[in-house]
Amino acid sequence: MPTCDAELYFVIDEKQNQIDLTEKGIELITSSGEQSDFFLMPDVGALIAEVENEPISHEEKLVKKDAILVDFNIKSERLHTVNQLLKAYCLFDKDIEYVIIDGKVKIVDEQTGRIMEGRRYSDGLHQAIEAKENVNIEAATQTFATITLQNFFRMYHKLCGMTGTAETEAAEFWEIYKLDTVVVPTNRPTQRIDKEDLIYKTKREKYTAIIEEVIKLKEEGRPILVGTTNVEVSELLSKMLNMRKIPHNVLNAKQHQREAEIVAQAGLSGQITIATNMAGRGTDIKLGQGIKDIGGLAIIGSERHDSRRVDRQLRGRAGRQGDTGSTQFYASLEDDLMRLFGSDRIAGMMDKMGYKDGEVIQHSLVTKSIERAQKKVEENHFGTRKRLLEYDDVMNAQREVIYKRRQHALIGERISFDLINMFYDLSYEIANDGKISQDIEAFKLDCIRFLSVDTSITSEDLKLKKADDLAATLYLEVFEKYQRKSDAIAKEALPIIQNVVTINGNKFQNMVIPFTDGNREIQIFANIDKSLQTQGKELIKTIEQNIILSFIDNHWKDHLRQMDELKHSVQMAVHEQKDPLLIFKFEAFELFKQMLSSINKDVTSFLMKGALPTQEINQFQQARLPKKAEKVKESRGGENIEDAYEGAHTETQEKQQPIRAEVKVGRNDACPCGSGKKFKHCHGKELA
Repeated sequence: MPTCDAELYFVIDEKQNQIDLTEKGIELITSSGEQSDFFLMPDVGALIAEVENEPISHEEKLVKKDAILVDFNIKSERLHTVNQLLKAYCLFDKDIEYVIIDGKVKIVDEQTGRIMEGRRYSDGLHQAIEAKENVNIEAATQTFATITLQNFFRMYHKLCGMTGTAETEAAEFWEIYKLDTVVVPTNRPTQRIDKEDLIYKTKREKYTAIIEEVIKLKEEGRPILVGTTNVEVSELLSKMLNMRKIPHNVLNAKQHQREAEIVAQAGLSGQITIATNMAGRGTDIKLGQGIKDIGGLAIIGSERHDSRRVDRQLRGRAGRQGDTGSTQFYASLEDDLMRLFGSDRIAGMMDKMGYKDGEVIQHSLVTKSIERAQKKVEENHFGTRKRLLEYDDVMNAQREVIYKRRQHALIGERISFDLINMFYDLSYEIANDGKISQDIEAFKLDCIRFLSVDTSITSEDLKLKKADDLAATLYLEVFEKYQRKSDAIAKEALPIIQNVVTINGNKFQNMVIPFTDGNREIQIFANIDKSLQTQGKELIKTIEQNIILSFIDNHWKDHLRQMDELKHSVQMAVHEQKDPLLIFKFEAFELFKQMLSSINKDVTSFLMKGALPTQEINQFQQARLPKKAEKVKESRGGENIEDAYEGAHTETQEKQQPIRAEVKVGRNDACPCGSGKKFKHCHGKELA
């Protein structure tokens, strides 16, 4: 084997669904590039050690180290891209894992056979498949929120469910959810006959035997449902029946719209239906007249699935509510399940007993051997899901913290407490850094940069006082300045809001107020009546809510991407005899702390630096509707402006542009909407 492996460019691990480039493979793709080290990963530790020993300044060392890390990230991304392309070509097959519909790659659910609309493979794999199939390569998707199904279900205080195939997964239900699995007896005694599996040497022999059995059952007048594990096999069997000119229906991911119609006819005399695992879920197969007397619905499985659950679901299509029926599974030593997990002993047995092409094994020992192979696969899948859950448990703790903060910002009831915590946390961080460094200039610079405060703390204070005392002093300075600033903003905005009401009356409920720190602008939707009634306090609260939500969402989105990258990178720790999960926990905690610190800095900095834009004429946008939406509002008897806006959202972009209401605009002045017309000939008409 080492001699064979030495000639390989990459190694495929079908059991783990992975592909690894060999040294020879890396040399091959490197030699075809312009640079000899284009795909060669640098030894970061050795290179950084070399930089440390160079006789250059500290700043130059930092620049060189950054360049080394950037080079490492670029090359690791290149190798990752090559790996994903190889995986797309070698492990993902058209009409099995995915189908092409309308020039788009659509994923097929391996359990149900249905198309998973809107779902895309992550980590660049979907783009690799699109490149392979020569269809339009769409941009990589960005995750805004993520949760595993296990943690989603564990959010509920009570859990229960019902399924006909839970018995095989009883151990997983108990381990994950602490739920017992109880088998409910059938309503009527089962009359279905489950025959032992038929094992052939090759797929060709197996498919031929299936077609012969289908023709025989059709002649008896029984309806037949042939279950397949993927689209490709369903279409192959369909072609074989077409060659014999035998009418039949095909139900797979490409014809899923006709599912109900096809299943409704599947129980009629002599009806042949070829289907993937989606067949009849949620729809009973009604038997035609007299079908029960001749044996009922005949189920033929073209292959054993990886999961016993799916095989049992297929068996369960027949013999419903005490009906008659039969099930028969066909398998071959070339099937993926048999080839990867169960074929060695069976193949040896067939060779010893002198089985020839076309001959078949049918024995309970063989059926049990296949079920043991399925158990192995199920254990592998359960191990994968359990490991995924362990990683997501780390994310879940972070998710709860962030979503609680986000909920507070949305509701707004305790937003002042959250802001106080942000101010104090950032004050403590800056004070503690200053205490450690004892650099008064850097400390004061951080105070101005993040808190917009020229602090009274001196270098003597940094030396003598504790970090807690320094933080308390700095926090009070920041909080007092923010209160003064908030009062000034409310005072500045109030007369303009009153003027908008004077001009327009109670025509609008909300207005759009721009808030900027000079670099970034956030549009604030403020309620006019509440802002006036609270003397501008409601406006300040709305500004705080919008800013906190905006920065939490942006940083959480970036954090999810970093966590994905971390999850992939820590897997290499296995080669160092370390537990990747343990490293993931440590690194994830550090990333989370950095994210919280960044949110605190950005929110605090924006609030302390932000202001209403000052122009020659103070301008505020009203949250005004297009004319069509105004009519909608009138016809609905004066609904909220947000509700009416929903009805008018399909208007063109031009019509949706808010109209600006100015303070003291002269009739002959240029209209501030930018049309170039005089105010009296443009928006001034509406005020005439």
